[in-house]
Amino acid sequence: MKLGKLYRNYIRNHLFVKVILVFAVIVNATIITFSVLLYRLMSASVVEGELNNQKQAMDRVNRYIEQKYDWLQGVVSELYRNDALASNASYFLKHTYPDYVQHMLEQNYEGGGSTDVLNYLSRRRETDPDIQNVILYSSQKQTMYVYDANGMGRLYDVNATRSYIPEIMAAEGTAAFAPNVWIRKTIGQWNSQLYGIRARLNDKNSLENIGELHVYFDAGMVNRVLEQNRIPFNGTILVLTPEGRVMMDTSNRYYDADFPYMEQLRSLNTIETLDEPSYISALSQNKAGYVVVGISPVDEVVQAYAGLKRTIILIAMICIAVAIVIPSLVIASVARRANQIVLFMKKVEGGNLTARLQDPREDELGQISHSFNEMLDELNRRIDREYKAEIRMKQTELSALQARIKPHFLYNTLEVIRMRAMSRGAEDVAEMIYSLAALFRNSVSASPDCALREELEMCRLYLELFRIRYKDKFTYSIECEPELAGIVIFKLLLQPLAENYVLHGLDPERKDNVLEIRVFGDGGRIVAQLRDNGKGIEPNKLKAIVGGLETPEAAEGESFGLRSVNERLKLAYGPSYGVDIESKPGEGTTVTAVWPLEKKGAESDDV
Repeated sequence: MKLGKLYRNYIRNHLFVKVILVFAVIVNATIITFSVLLYRLMSASVVEGELNNQKQAMDRVNRYIEQKYDWLQGVVSELYRNDALASNASYFLKHTYPDYVQHMLEQNYEGGGSTDVLNYLSRRRETDPDIQNVILYSSQKQTMYVYDANGMGRLYDVNATRSYIPEIMAAEGTAAFAPNVWIRKTIGQWNSQLYGIRARLNDKNSLENIGELHVYFDAGMVNRVLEQNRIPFNGTILVLTPEGRVMMDTSNRYYDADFPYMEQLRSLNTIETLDEPSYISALSQNKAGYVVVGISPVDEVVQAYAGLKRTIILIAMICIAVAIVIPSLVIASVARRANQIVLFMKKVEGGNLTARLQDPREDELGQISHSFNEMLDELNRRIDREYKAEIRMKQTELSALQARIKPHFLYNTLEVIRMRAMSRGAEDVAEMIYSLAALFRNSVSASPDCALREELEMCRLYLELFRIRYKDKFTYSIECEPELAGIVIFKLLLQPLAENYVLHGLDPERKDNVLEIRVFGDGGRIVAQLRDNGKGIEPNKLKAIVGGLETPEAAEGESFGLRSVNERLKLAYGPSYGVDIESKPGEGTTVTAVWPLEKKGAESDDV
């Protein structure tokens, strides 16, 4: 109910409020959509970056352990390349330790002390500080010669009747492995952070397997290598055997245990649920047989772009505020100007035509204001022209009547006189009375307009009166293009011009007074010319008469008819139309009236 009232009062009839609301909805939807897409894109980029960092760290771990594998392979290769060293190694693995010692004493006596396999392994152990133990195992004698981290060597008897070590050593496995707990107990190695790499030893001549060389490395050194290389990554990196034994763990959680999520590692999904949902990456090493696994908990990765989310939300809120507030202020300003125009139009609707909008700006609303002001000016001018034209027309009609009498009574009286003159044989008098009566009848007509042929007929009747009066002294002619005869014009538009000639141009003393009236079309105009052969007008007087045409007066006076026609034409059609006078002394005068061609009314007839 409240929403409906709010809509009716503040939205339904307020265009600019609707514009602001629609704009706000569009802006909010656009910015929010863009922010969500940007957040997803950038968060995906951050996740990808975090996973790439982890993969780089995994690759570094893989290369590090590969170096250890390659180191052991190099030791074995060098052992086989030296025939004496290889022979002594075979002798050690096939005989008891006292026999080997006796064998090496004999060689030393003969100058072959540098080929002692135990000394060789001791020297090579010293080249890598990561080595914790070097184990030389004899499968035939079931003994282990072990070097500890301090370089001390010790021989262990691991006969199958007393331990599981021979079975462990005989089991097939990958080159990289997690040290067996029985071996660690035997040699007293309790450091859980170890991984081992082994190589099988064969007799160089018979290729018979005679033992194995195991090297235990400190797994904690891998963490220090990652810290030294400053590779930032989230989560945990593990090195696992194919069976799931943990060789290395950066979190130190799974040493001395099998990794519990081997089944999830075999999945092809990027995210798997371990202790918690996590991103999983795996890198297999084919030569040594281990697997490097990267585990990044989703929550830890999310923390990497948590600040990004807050930043995008803050920026989106600022953009929404700026995108709504600034356009709203602009629209509010436009709305105020539009409301001023509406209030102004209501004033004009109430009849106040003098009000004007004051808006100096040149934008669309400013142009509307200027155009509305110009429209009011033009409206006032048109009202003034129509009003004045109507007054002038009434004055012309009153001037034509020449008396304040009742027209119908006068017309009826003239008809009685005409009939009396005809009964007495005075036909010329009767004709004059007929023409005068027709003029009076046209004057009392209620219509302000008439056809051009009717106006010319009134001119003929008026001139006919004076032709009869001045027999053999005055003649006239009237010509009109047939297609113009039906054009509607103002009543008494041409008759006052003919009357002006009779009053000022007709000379009763002359016998050759002539008046020619021609009406013709000229482009989009109608031209009416009245030309006489009178004495003409002196230049100074002509100048005064032409100047007087532009000074209309309310009362009758000299050239009242000319002024009346000129003003009516200018008021009705504009300043480019009206009456023009040309005259030369001794040659005559031409009066020309011009108005636009507006074809309407009855069909044209010849005059």
